[in-house]
Amino acid sequence: MGYSSCCISYPRQKHSSKVILFLILLSLAVVCSHVILIYISKTSELLPIDQIEYRRNRESLIGHLPISAVTRQTIPVALHNASKNLFESLETATLTEDNLQLGLKGISASDNEVYHDGDVFLKDYKEMNRSFKIYVYPHRQDDPFANILLPTQEEPTGNYASEHYFKNVLMKSHFITEDPSEADLFYMPFSIVKMRRDPRIDVPGIPYFVRDYVFNISQRYPYWNRTGGADHFYVCCHSIGKKAAQQAASVKLNAIQVVCSANYFVSAYIPRKDASMPQIWNRPQEDPQNLVSSERNKLAFFAGRNNSPVRERVHRIWGNDTEIRANSDWVSNIAEEQLGSKFCLHVKGYEVNTARASDALLYGCVPVIIANHYHLPFADVVNWKSFSVVLEDGDIPSLKKILKGINSEQYLMLRRNVLQVRKHFQWHTPPVDYDAFYTTMYQLWLRRSAVRISSVV
Repeated sequence: MGYSSCCISYPRQKHSSKVILFLILLSLAVVCSHVILIYISKTSELLPIDQIEYRRNRESLIGHLPISAVTRQTIPVALHNASKNLFESLETATLTEDNLQLGLKGISASDNEVYHDGDVFLKDYKEMNRSFKIYVYPHRQDDPFANILLPTQEEPTGNYASEHYFKNVLMKSHFITEDPSEADLFYMPFSIVKMRRDPRIDVPGIPYFVRDYVFNISQRYPYWNRTGGADHFYVCCHSIGKKAAQQAASVKLNAIQVVCSANYFVSAYIPRKDASMPQIWNRPQEDPQNLVSSERNKLAFFAGRNNSPVRERVHRIWGNDTEIRANSDWVSNIAEEQLGSKFCLHVKGYEVNTARASDALLYGCVPVIIANHYHLPFADVVNWKSFSVVLEDGDIPSLKKILKGINSEQYLMLRRNVLQVRKHFQWHTPPVDYDAFYTTMYQLWLRRSAVRISSVV
């Protein structure tokens, strides 16, 4: 009987122990969950990943600079031929010690500051101009694909002029070296736009041309193989460029792609490895005479074909509005329209990029970006919130309310910063300090390796 009683009581004790252990573990799990939630609520910030990483990088960069050494430096602003009036006092942006201290604490720059960190930018820009070197793979004039590999002889035109401007200007610049051992980066000079127009290649052949090009340079030269292409780059302003690396995985994963259609929702583009470049339309290089003095009586302006659901929605909702002029076709007086508008819309078409943002800046109009997933040009350098309004597709019905909600003080700040930042979005031949060429080079300089590899491993 005692044995049987023992046999009965043992399972009960075991069951009771399991219940107690379960309750203890459950309690610990609840406590840990609460601690984690409290930590997240205290430390996390509702910011995009790239902004969080920028803050971390900013802190590490500024942390090595003595505050006294960088306080009160100014960023030069070129208004070129623009008349000087009430904006004259706003031609330079000054970074104060308070702003730098904010950076040290990991807090983003104020939204009214054009540069994420102007002092670091100026210091790095000078160093880039002094030491940055590019090696361009050489090709002969009698090469069967010389039209694709060599600089174009004619003046760059059309929607993809940025690609040609870059190559033409780079080849005549002080950044070029003929000694590969001096090179920070290696330029693969093929033109995606020229491939698209060449009947021997056309759109279907572009990925295979890029694949064969990389294979050929990897067999003839040692430079690609020693880094897997990580210190190589190419430039493309056509949206078809997202297909260029389809047959060359190492190009997509390793090489730096400098593109206009920088869409971080598309796997072909990898932010922070790749770089976004502004698309432009050819305009007179002189500033409009009434750039600063122009009266801007219209609230907003847009002109563009209905080639995307986003544009169709803009035209459907605002096409007949008296304050937002939304044209479903091009207009001949584009300069006059933008000079007379406070805001100019950049609305996604086939791709996230168009030249409308750069055009708006050229005419002193505050850009309104409506293009989800657009990695905006030169976002490594400039703070787009300081000179533009960045919206999502879902904001289109509220567009007028949003723009009218920007008070006069906020608008003047945006307008002032437009006049300051516009120089970065213009191409010149020859290049002008801080223009689109130099700013693109700065983005490449940021992506170079900290260690120059001089021998095959």
